[in-house]
Amino acid sequence: MPASADIKAVIWDFGGVLTSSPFDAFNRYEAEQGLPHDFIRSVNTRNPDTNAWAQFERNEIELDAFDAQFREESTELGHPIGGREIIGLLAGEVRPEMVEALRRCRARLKVGCITNNVSALSGPSMSRTPEHATAVAEVMELFELVIESSKVGLRKPDPRIYQMACDKLGVPPAAAVYLDDLGINLKPARDLGMSTIKVAAPADALRELEAAVGFSVS
Repeated sequence: MPASADIKAVIWDFGGVLTSSPFDAFNRYEAEQGLPHDFIRSVNTRNPDTNAWAQFERNEIELDAFDAQFREESTELGHPIGGREIIGLLAGEVRPEMVEALRRCRARLKVGCITNNVSALSGPSMSRTPEHATAVAEVMELFELVIESSKVGLRKPDPRIYQMACDKLGVPPAAAVYLDDLGINLKPARDLGMSTIKVAAPADALRELEAAVGFSVS
């Protein structure tokens, strides 16, 4: 990882990093419905560049088409689920410790967000209530740049979306740290030269972030 003096920007994923992971909500839903553990993820990872999820995040299809296509894809794997049911599971709870880290990074460095989202629900968080939307809006205001897949027509892990973020922030990839909860989304960022941090346990991720930037973030 580059010396902290070389880092000029911290770029964040949103869901699963600044909020709790939607995968937790998927697993709860699966348990409630008697579905296999991680079944929803298995649907989303089949044909990952062309499936309903990928098309919806790039805003290539609307909600009705996503609902029907996701049902077809999940039915092929043995358990029919409408896409609308999945959309309702996407909003996670804001993680205060991660927001504090974002604030501290913002005071010293450039900060941006890259999020795969859908246009059917508002904002990068897929907000589910007015209160949740307000909490998320306050976080989003901390960023000087937000790139949403549904608005730019690109989604992670397409390398172009990471380069776009760096270009708009005016930093080379080697001067940026990128945080995401998915390894598949970290690899292309790392290949571009960015320092990457996988967010599983927030406390561990924050320790790695402090080492990267060279100051306290908590």
